[in-house]
Amino acid sequence: MQTILGSSGIIGKELAKSLSQYTNKIRLVSRNPKNIIESDELFKANLFNAEETIKAVEGSEIVYLTVGLQYDINVWRTQWPPLMKNVIDACKKHNSKLVFFDNVYSYGKVTGWMTEEIPAKPDSEKGKVRAELSEMILTEVEQGNLKAIIAKAADFYGPATPLSFVNIMVFDNFKKGKKAQWFIDVNKKHSFTYTPDAGKGTAILGNTESAYNQIWHLPTNKNVLTGKEFIELAAKAMGVKPDYTVVKKWMVQMLGMFNKVVKESVEMLYQNDSDYLFDSTKFEKAFNFKPISYEEGIIKTVESIK
Repeated sequence: MQTILGSSGIIGKELAKSLSQYTNKIRLVSRNPKNIIESDELFKANLFNAEETIKAVEGSEIVYLTVGLQYDINVWRTQWPPLMKNVIDACKKHNSKLVFFDNVYSYGKVTGWMTEEIPAKPDSEKGKVRAELSEMILTEVEQGNLKAIIAKAADFYGPATPLSFVNIMVFDNFKKGKKAQWFIDVNKKHSFTYTPDAGKGTAILGNTESAYNQIWHLPTNKNVLTGKEFIELAAKAMGVKPDYTVVKKWMVQMLGMFNKVVKESVEMLYQNDSDYLFDSTKFEKAFNFKPISYEEGIIKTVESIK
């Protein structure tokens, strides 16, 4: 049995598709789980409840944590640590291996390429929470209480990925006949992880015994585009002009006075004012995996929204 906690998000869905290559026993856990393939076992659970989490994990060889919480620092501070504790305790009780799907917030601002060796040095409040979660897992691993993997991805793009900032600001805007938008500096390079590759990579890691008790970067193409280059490829694929507007930091701060979601993004803008370079060489070499090119990934994303 392989169990996905937080199966309703895009990563949970992509992971569920990929896991069918490894097992026919897949349990999907969320407040309202839905089948990805017909044989999936559906399990309703509230992961903030320790007993429900224990029941959700029971009988699982591998547990994948792909939960996404509301993008609100107060929610993250108060809800992420107890949720993680419940999941770790349940995995320890049932002797289940844990794969935590993570982002790069804990690194803070990095000059040059982000690799797995980068120490946690968060520049944001959300990054501090993510660093705390990683530390909770790594402490249990070091004490020999848990087998676990932390699988990190860059910002997302891909089919059926509505919450990705590039899907919202580029693809959706072009579809509506509007100009694309880009944060801070359109001439900086920015890595994006293609969501189907993220799902495949997470499944590969979970089903590779030698991958455990390590941090891994999920497969992400190293031929990183600038914002302008990304917009131009998206426009070409959609048959529109590559017109765009740059959203400066002061504009985001002002909009944040009226919109809480926008306000929550202000502290993360350091990811857009310089190159954001994500290196997955370790994964690519270990598993002979070639991430999708940005050209092909953008075309497939466009095909999904036409």
